[in-house]
Amino acid sequence: MWLLLKMVGAMPRPVARFVGARTAAILFWLRPGLRAAAAENLKLAFPEWSNKQRRAAIRGMVRQLGWMAAEFAQFPHYTKDNIERIVLLDGFENFAAAQARGKGVLFLTGHMSAWEVAPFAQALFGHPLHFLARPIDNDRVDALITKYRCLSGNLPIDKNQSARAVLKILAAGGTVGILADNNTSLAEGVFVDFFGIPACTTAGLARFALHTDAAVVPGFLHWDEMHRKYRLCFEPHVELIRTGDDAADIRENTQRFTRVIENYVRRHPAQWLWVHRRWKTRPPGDPPLYR
Repeated sequence: MWLLLKMVGAMPRPVARFVGARTAAILFWLRPGLRAAAAENLKLAFPEWSNKQRRAAIRGMVRQLGWMAAEFAQFPHYTKDNIERIVLLDGFENFAAAQARGKGVLFLTGHMSAWEVAPFAQALFGHPLHFLARPIDNDRVDALITKYRCLSGNLPIDKNQSARAVLKILAAGGTVGILADNNTSLAEGVFVDFFGIPACTTAGLARFALHTDAAVVPGFLHWDEMHRKYRLCFEPHVELIRTGDDAADIRENTQRFTRVIENYVRRHPAQWLWVHRRWKTRPPGDPPLYR
């Protein structure tokens, strides 16, 4: 892994991105299970689409994954002085307004485009954050990946031991980034609609927001083909629902967060991670959606 990162990192960026995209296409072709998952997900999300439209979205996703691998290897070259050549900021005033509240910021994001670039660039723009991450099983690989992720000033939080750390950071007015578009277990999540289908979604983001009154600011990265750059877009913070019924409030606010993610995926369908089995966990008694 170290050798691979160093080799791709030593390439000129356009060459690295080309190699990354080609390699991703080959690896994807070698994994029929991933191809099947992507096709099934797109049928669930966009049943009205033709097979040609779905294939185009899958090709776009694979290219984005390859580019992200290349960008990750190039992280040591990215600095405060050159990050604007790679990433544009949109709606930063929304993030600044949320910070000004002084109660911390929960950065609501998902697996869009080269999602690893988003927090890295945000730190280089002068606003480092903490991010939730599940440790990789191989300790050496985990240490290497974490080192690259933290080169711009960000700090990790072990996803398995996150509650106390997140509360402490928010109390100090800090920012915590959370990827909120994964399938989760029945014990950890609540069912909300995602593309009209019940999806088991992490309830942690809503719990943190309701407990701390931290602002939940959507922030997503996408590739802007016209400008040939990534665009990191911040939206106004999501207004929380508070009725006094904890379970209902967690479910309703989780639905609001998920709706934000869905809207963004609909705007950029070829840039979301369709290989993830988002609807794997089913409500008790419901049949599985995947073969």
